[in-house]
Amino acid sequence: MSSPDEHMRSTHREHGLGVPIAGFILSIVLTIIALWLDQQGALPRDWLITVVLGLAVIQIAIQLFFFMHVTESDERAWHIWLLALGFLLVITIVAYSMWIMTFGAEAY
Repeated sequence: MSSPDEHMRSTHREHGLGVPIAGFILSIVLTIIALWLDQQGALPRDWLITVVLGLAVIQIAIQLFFFMHVTESDERAWHIWLLALGFLLVITIVAYSMWIMTFGAEAY
């Protein structure tokens, strides 16, 4: 079994600079799209928030797959399951926080 450092070096040797550069360019493009949508006022506020959040989720996936190499480890199934669990926890915390902020004042 190789050490994490050896695995990282072999992964970078396999892909070269093409994969990180492609991920970087995609991240920049998504950021520019989000900024352009905001500056142009092309969408109503609710739709703008939804689209920007969607672009952010896509960018998280790009970061995970292009830079963190989530699918290239010997234990990739565990990594993906733990990431899914992390996303579920974050979504649950954010959803309940929003619910409390929205309806919490009505209880008093």
